[in-house]
Amino acid sequence: MEKLLLTKDAAIELLHQNIENKNLRKHCYAVGKVLSAYHDYYKSRGKNTGTLSKDQWEITGILHDADWEKTADEPKIHTLKLLEWLEKYDVPEEMLQVFKSHNNRSTHLREPETIFEWTLECCDELTGFIVAVALMRPNKKLSEVEVSSVLKKFKHKEFARAVDRNQISQCEEKLGIKLEEFVQISLKAMQENSDLLGL
Repeated sequence: MEKLLLTKDAAIELLHQNIENKNLRKHCYAVGKVLSAYHDYYKSRGKNTGTLSKDQWEITGILHDADWEKTADEPKIHTLKLLEWLEKYDVPEEMLQVFKSHNNRSTHLREPETIFEWTLECCDELTGFIVAVALMRPNKKLSEVEVSSVLKKFKHKEFARAVDRNQISQCEEKLGIKLEEFVQISLKAMQENSDLLGL
């Protein structure tokens, strides 16, 4: 049986079929846009981004939590369900490896190794944190958020306490990007797509 192409439209359709919560959909869009921005960032610095295109980095972000509503009660199978769904699609091995590294603490499929895998690992929690900061602003808009306000809230452990700050700050050790710059790039990507994110 011929496999389906995993285009951006196909990825969004798969996401919508399995995720009803609009905020969770927006989280996936946000991670996709941030990963897309990092693809450009690394390319401009001559870093090895692997064989996947900018669109494929975004598709990975769109789908990274696509099975969350189906697996929320069983965290150990989060991403395993997604990998099952993707069997009918023509998915590059490199993309599958990224999904395997996501939620590795529960699945133990693959430790993050590549720039792409570590970028997803670090920006996943950060996008949610930035949204939390935006929702504290008077008009609840990303345009009102500054890097300094994100970093200030980052130090306050009581704010968005569910966010794993260590997972985000690994960007310095694993990617060689200072936290301030990592926040700046991620925030800019989200601000440029504020309409899509509803913020």
